[in-house]
Amino acid sequence: MNKLAPILTESVDPITLEIIRQLLQSIPDEVETDLTRTAFSPLIYEYKDYAVGMVDVDGKLITQSRGGIPIFLANVLGLAVLDGLDIYGLEDIHEGDVFISNHAGTFGQHLNNVIMYSPVFDPKVSGRLIAFMCVLAHWTDIGGRYVGSSSSNDTTEIFQEGIQFRTVRLRSRGEPVLEIYRMIEYNTRFPEMVLGDIEAQFSGCIKGAQLFSSIAGKFGSEIVLAAIRVMWKHSAQSARKAVRSIPDGTYEAASFLDNDGINLDKRIECPVTVRVTGDRLTVDFSKISEQVLGPFNSGRQGGGITAARIAFKYLTSPEEYTNEGSFEPLDVVLPDGKFLSASADAAMARYSTPLATVIDTIIRCVAPAVPDRVAGGHHASMGSHRFQGLNPNTGRLYTHLDTAHGGWGGSQGKDGSGPFKTLAHGDTLDVPIEVQEALYGLQVDSIGFRADSCGAGTYRGGLGLDKAYTIKHPVKLTLTFERNGCPPWGLLGAKNGESGYVEIQRINQEKKFYLKATDIPLEPGDRVFIHTGGGGGYGEPLLRDVSSVVDDVRKELISISAAFSEYGVVFRKFLDVDLEATELERKRRIK
Repeated sequence: MNKLAPILTESVDPITLEIIRQLLQSIPDEVETDLTRTAFSPLIYEYKDYAVGMVDVDGKLITQSRGGIPIFLANVLGLAVLDGLDIYGLEDIHEGDVFISNHAGTFGQHLNNVIMYSPVFDPKVSGRLIAFMCVLAHWTDIGGRYVGSSSSNDTTEIFQEGIQFRTVRLRSRGEPVLEIYRMIEYNTRFPEMVLGDIEAQFSGCIKGAQLFSSIAGKFGSEIVLAAIRVMWKHSAQSARKAVRSIPDGTYEAASFLDNDGINLDKRIECPVTVRVTGDRLTVDFSKISEQVLGPFNSGRQGGGITAARIAFKYLTSPEEYTNEGSFEPLDVVLPDGKFLSASADAAMARYSTPLATVIDTIIRCVAPAVPDRVAGGHHASMGSHRFQGLNPNTGRLYTHLDTAHGGWGGSQGKDGSGPFKTLAHGDTLDVPIEVQEALYGLQVDSIGFRADSCGAGTYRGGLGLDKAYTIKHPVKLTLTFERNGCPPWGLLGAKNGESGYVEIQRINQEKKFYLKATDIPLEPGDRVFIHTGGGGGYGEPLLRDVSSVVDDVRKELISISAAFSEYGVVFRKFLDVDLEATELERKRRIK
């Protein structure tokens, strides 16, 4: 009979606590390493589109790997477990069971994100359930209207975006459930790749569960569970301390996205209110746009709650391990029916596209209160560009998804970093050019910094990138670029960064501007130019150190014309600054 581990103690000596804490953290980190070495898809082994972690029997996060994508750190692993417990109950979860789920009504994310999890039982007490090991991975394709499933800009309901698994067994008491494997195989355009990734996920779940069980066997499950509760308590105390350092008050900021992919002249509005009272912080989404027709919705848990938790973590304890206690002082106000709390049947293929903007807007709210903790706006556009075609070397269908690296905002004492992914995607990597060309037959002609894309400031924003492709075989290209109308903002008198966009140049034709488009047909000889956004600056540009401006010119990060127009720096000739004329020019502008 399955039963929960009882709470027998709340005390753990500090040395034992730290040993257990480090051992627990090592489990998802080790499984993550194995996952990237064994997965079939570049989205996992290069791009890091996954999450690895452990939750307790109440779905509370114990620990999570330090790689992967931030939009998975918040709550989705626990939601999967809670859904499984609700469906099966404790009595129907057994040793060797492995479950999967991608249900939009549970997670509020696109269907490619599939969570696999397995139970962990007490090695000393038969049938006592103590935790779950979870591995989330983005499956390359799960059916739907478009190759890749999540690459559309114009789907209008979740049923157009692929197959849903609402918490089903993949393995029962250690044996594969062949009917589920067969359903997966015949609902993906890339069965070999997806089934290979599934085996990598499965191995991670089993290994992680075994490692957790061995720790429980060594120290006793009561001591391990007590240590976890102490870890949560310490994380909550740290977060509350950080919130108390923000002056009490009500703070507001607003941003918007260009459109939902269907109603192209209607913006998605994102005004946010943050209230700080003592050691609690509330994020209020009451005024944001309603659920939209296109696929830029997310459910409550995968949308608004996720965005609020990521922003909260950035503001309070970005350097600490993530666990359930990290979010204890956070409250979220989010009415139903908003684009961040959409219904379960809403289109969600592009659910993650708005989240970087939402996160950045939450952080922007508190800039007046704690300017030393807040940077200028970052490029915030997922900048998805997906190529689909037949590999010229193998004749087999492929889909290659890449996203934008762009500039992040300048901050107090520091220029903006980058090019990196967004706040929602963290330090996920580009698929290397060599891999793109080897696997897909694409030709990347050049990649480099996008000069003058950074917002000017005492501390400038980070730079975007320019990337150029030449098409070598017939392909279709899908694009999702955002924030053209709402560029990355500067703070405290700084300038905005440049927004990203795409240009396509067909043979003997002029370049054409694009932001969102689905399945654009391209022929050999056509060229694609990806331009990613830069970060907003921080502080008055005319106060930037002249030598820093000259260094940026020397490195070709900004042009001589921008050095004069944005910073008032006068050159006699290349890299030869007229300091007297510069001082006079700056004084004239300040007056």
